[in-house]
Amino acid sequence: MTTISFTVNGRSAEVAARGDTPLLDVLRNHLGLTGTRFGCGVEQCGACMVLVDGVPRKSCGTSLSTVAGKCVMTIEGLGTPSNPHPLQQAFIEMQAGQCGYCLSGILISAKALLDRNPAPTRADIVATLDGNICRCGTHHRILRAVACAAMRMRGQERA
Repeated sequence: MTTISFTVNGRSAEVAARGDTPLLDVLRNHLGLTGTRFGCGVEQCGACMVLVDGVPRKSCGTSLSTVAGKCVMTIEGLGTPSNPHPLQQAFIEMQAGQCGYCLSGILISAKALLDRNPAPTRADIVATLDGNICRCGTHHRILRAVACAAMRMRGQERA
């Protein structure tokens, strides 16, 4: 066991665990950040998506040792109930989720897209979210919500 230091949602964290422990396990079971979900456990569904130094990573397959000294952002760091991120607000308004299990991963993937491309095309959004599985069938609403948030973040209103 070793102690790994990193930043999570803007706060310093130190975790004593084996370096090969999945980041998902550390987030949920050591730090109590349960918004990041366990889906498939084999990096296929995207429910466990987090940002590591701004890059989307599937935390079920990311070893704790690889985030030493880095900044990790989970869904808990995106916004708050009283001050939601524009993505969260758009998802609420467009009722873009049903069960919600996949949404934390989708929102994190969408944030990474909008951080690097504030004016994505529909094809950009589709390509970005290709690694996120939603079984509820709300894909069209999810795509519209991401596009709406992008427009709002650029200071435009939804068309």
